[in-house]
Amino acid sequence: MRYEEIQGDIRAGRAARTLPAWAGRVLADAVAGRSPVAAVRHPLGFLCLPVERSGDLGVCLHIWTPEVRPAPSTTSPVHCHSWDLLSFVLYGTVRNVRMDVLEEPGAAPGVAAAESAGQVFEVVSSGDVDELRATGRAVRYRPGPSTTHRTGESYTLPAGVFHSTLIEDGLDAATVALGRQTPGGGDLSLGPLDVPTHRVRRSRSDPGDTVRALRRSAHRIATAHPGPAGVASLPADEPPSSGPYGRRHRSARR
Repeated sequence: MRYEEIQGDIRAGRAARTLPAWAGRVLADAVAGRSPVAAVRHPLGFLCLPVERSGDLGVCLHIWTPEVRPAPSTTSPVHCHSWDLLSFVLYGTVRNVRMDVLEEPGAAPGVAAAESAGQVFEVVSSGDVDELRATGRAVRYRPGPSTTHRTGESYTLPAGVFHSTLIEDGLDAATVALGRQTPGGGDLSLGPLDVPTHRVRRSRSDPGDTVRALRRSAHRIATAHPGPAGVASLPADEPPSSGPYGRRHRSARR
């Protein structure tokens, strides 16, 4: 399935019947080495499987899991996208907290207890490297309205909206995330006032941890979507055959 088909299923209310099985196949192919897609640790705390990149369109599986240690962050969880987001929750509970961001020239002494001070970073990505460019644009920000989305639900976030994403009711969640690039927008993050421009390389997790995470995710999908619309869990003891996470070695005995 590609962007347009997934988008159509979400908008038509068919996603709960089609996306769990599709996501299960994506996970099975990644584990078995039948796919070139490699999971990377995203700075925002999830494991990302970039399934499609086609012009202004993108499709990813986002997996929050205790099996993989989160990548360290140099800024904060508060960010905005340069693309319109449409997501379907495969399992778990996802809460998006929008941020009220106020311009604040210079430092912000005496900020109210509910507010934080920081600067805007422009995130420019090239391959596995993110360059976080300190703009010197100082702001104050505080939590605004939040929305909660559970298994089988979908949600949208327009480009340019500062927010943070929290996982509730446990450590596990996964979404099918669709992005459509918007003209003139930028990927931005809020971070400390005293941090300069710097680069961060996105990394893959330990191969064994990744396989366990993908298997765990497949099991969660199967549990959340039982029946014909669901997907069978991957066998817990089957090693990856090849691809990004290792290679199965044949025994000399036949």
